[in-house]
Amino acid sequence: MVNLTCFKAYDIRGELGEELNNDIAYRIGRAFGHHLQAKTVVVGGDARLTSEELKLALAEGLVDSGVDVIDIGMTGTEEVYFATKYLGIDGGIEVTASHNPINYNGMKLVREDAKPISGDSGLYDIKTLAEKNEFPEAIQRGKFVQQSNLVPYVEHLMTYIIPSNIKPMKLVVNSGNGAAGHVIDEIEKRFSAFNIPIEFIKIHHEANGNFPNGIPNPLLPECRAHTANAVIEHNADMGVAWDGDFDRCFLFDEKGEFIEGYYIVGLLAEAFLKKEAGAKIIHDPRLTWNTIDVVNAAGGEPIISKTGHAFIKERMRKEDAIYGGEMSAHHYFRDFAYCDSGMIPWLLVAELLSVRKIKLSEAVRERIEAYPSSGEINLKLENPQEAISYVRDKYERLALQIDETDGISLEFDDWRFNLRTSNTEPVVRLNVESRSNFQLMKVKTQDILCLLRGYQ
Repeated sequence: MVNLTCFKAYDIRGELGEELNNDIAYRIGRAFGHHLQAKTVVVGGDARLTSEELKLALAEGLVDSGVDVIDIGMTGTEEVYFATKYLGIDGGIEVTASHNPINYNGMKLVREDAKPISGDSGLYDIKTLAEKNEFPEAIQRGKFVQQSNLVPYVEHLMTYIIPSNIKPMKLVVNSGNGAAGHVIDEIEKRFSAFNIPIEFIKIHHEANGNFPNGIPNPLLPECRAHTANAVIEHNADMGVAWDGDFDRCFLFDEKGEFIEGYYIVGLLAEAFLKKEAGAKIIHDPRLTWNTIDVVNAAGGEPIISKTGHAFIKERMRKEDAIYGGEMSAHHYFRDFAYCDSGMIPWLLVAELLSVRKIKLSEAVRERIEAYPSSGEINLKLENPQEAISYVRDKYERLALQIDETDGISLEFDDWRFNLRTSNTEPVVRLNVESRSNFQLMKVKTQDILCLLRGYQ
């Protein structure tokens, strides 16, 4: 029995060759079909060079398990989420490695209603079946069909805005040579039909699995310059950049400045609470004060959840929350099967800026000043858990509040921090914020980093 190391806590991800290849993809298809006892499953794949062949091997495994397969082509992850819900079928699989290096690929799996399949909800059962590779012969092989689901998906996206609200606007859109381009093209057609006066400046638009402009991951500062420069060059109102499977979108203001996802969570929470008074908003524990402040002021109910899409989605379903947001630029929507979308956020922000007649920098300036934050800082350490315990020992006697929802969060009068480990590598992740004191935030960030580095 082969040990499959590509199965992670939330999804499947591995280096091409030993960790993930066509044979393993076939086994995963067999295991997925057998585990879910599925009748129909939708599959899609991102722009990576190996995604098509892995998707077809996966589909072959599903068909051999007696499952009918609907292949919706080159797609982003959220298109598979949408199709699973919209078509009312038993599950969906997107072949993607998102923002991982070029020699990686992977898969994201959902069951009916686009409910996530992760380590605590069946993923490891699928792993065990795939490792054993002993499957009963299907009574009848499934059917394989190819069909586009793009039009109903984009029609659904348009339900989140009132087209007549949108004022003339120039947007830089950077697909990073990933899977987002075809959706932008379809949205552009829809905007034209609605006479929405938005001009798109498209950069790195064509899907290209060689990623000639680098792996699309705007969370990394070194991956932001192309979008920022294009905003300035074209005097655009906003810039939008996506990762490879576009389930995260990153926004740049009219000056080309990158806006941390944390402040976009507050912006979208406020927008949803204007549409549904008293609604529940889910947020992660890394940076919280701004979100809690905005939600309380707007009459909503802020609810904290452990970081990670499976945890956020589960909590959203439990609370029937209208919206959930993570500082990492994952945004979740009740009407999108509680799933994350990288297309809905920028549409909502474009509408919000039009209605309020303000620029993006103005929409977030007060919030950034009220709660300056470090952004997530990643530090490779030999013993992450011991390092976190060391920092906790130094600070917990002075803390007003300690929370262990995800790692440790310690709060003080005028600043707070969250420290947690990575699920997949020996890395500590630090986030610090303060109340209206940028210098204090900087000092405390450096203090904690010094403790962590000194512990090594």
